[in-house]
Amino acid sequence: MVENEKILLVDDEEGIRKVLGISLADSGYNVMTAANGEEAIDLFKKMDPPIVLTDIKMPGMDGIQLLKRIKEDSPDTEVIMITGHGDMDLAIESLKFGAVDFITKPINDDVLEIALKRAKERIFLKAKLKEYTENLERLVQEKTQKLVNAERLAAVGQTVAGLAHAIKNVTGGLTGGVFVLEKGIELDNEKYLSEGWEMVKANVGRVKNLALDLLNFSKELAPDYQLCDPNQPVREVFDLMLPRASEYGVILEKDLNKGIPEVWLDPEGIHRCLLNLATNAIDACTDISRPHEQGKVVLRSVKTESCAVEYQVVDNGCGMDQEAETKMFQGFFSTKGSRGTGLGLMITKKIIDEHGGFIGCESERGKGTRFIVRLPEKDNPSEVKAG
Repeated sequence: MVENEKILLVDDEEGIRKVLGISLADSGYNVMTAANGEEAIDLFKKMDPPIVLTDIKMPGMDGIQLLKRIKEDSPDTEVIMITGHGDMDLAIESLKFGAVDFITKPINDDVLEIALKRAKERIFLKAKLKEYTENLERLVQEKTQKLVNAERLAAVGQTVAGLAHAIKNVTGGLTGGVFVLEKGIELDNEKYLSEGWEMVKANVGRVKNLALDLLNFSKELAPDYQLCDPNQPVREVFDLMLPRASEYGVILEKDLNKGIPEVWLDPEGIHRCLLNLATNAIDACTDISRPHEQGKVVLRSVKTESCAVEYQVVDNGCGMDQEAETKMFQGFFSTKGSRGTGLGLMITKKIIDEHGGFIGCESERGKGTRFIVRLPEKDNPSEVKAG
């Protein structure tokens, strides 16, 4: 017999079990019988029949209680209730607890056949639904994996394209420097030799910075939190960038709020962020096309109620249009043309994200840009981790 032809018949009347058992066996069922609910539970656990046919009124565990137990253990098992004419309310109640149907005594073979057919149809439909669901889940998993793989390939492609563009810019600069050097050697021209050498040195420095930026971006390190004066990274970046600003004729100022209490942050990471933003701001000021206006960059710390500290890097440089503003944190996007790789802002955003902070900007073409960095309040990270 196949699995779905097994049936458990439960009735406290031996005559009904015998007669009904013979009838079911003649119809092709593998019949197991039980005289009460407790015996039925034991048989059910051993044989796991897909269909149970049980009387409603039995001593001890009645049919309703047996139905509930079976549905708790095996919701997909179909249960048909046998009831007397005076037990119609109980029969209707059994439907609320998941019985597939009920038949009344004396049992009519045609009615029983219809009830069994209905039970088998529900078993078939549930099996099909389960199969479709499993197939759908598998299909979703397959499509999701394909989508993930496609996104990874796209990300790799974008990264390779960005790197190729950055390397092309650097090699172009190196090629130009080598050409000028060769001309200086050929013509014994000290000016060409000096200019060519400076071009080569500058582009070798760009190669070094590109490699360091890639290493920093690839690192998956949690911030090294320390309790710091939030103004200290600003002071350090100011002192470091002042000679560069002077070289380019840009005014560099710091505007520090000294009332900000110490903050848990990664001082090296925040220093790197502010350094990237200050470098970009100074470079933007060298592109000012407004006559009689000197470039100016302000490094600022602000005390707010919504965060631990807010940093601002403000310049009156060339500014950006809305399209550039929306792309600035995307892979390898740069407004500097061949002079930039776009990695600086990618690393900056990565560090701020690792702090759980926010970075954004306000910019207008021809008027300047303001970058805003907000770091959240944090308790001692080591104590939180230990707790």
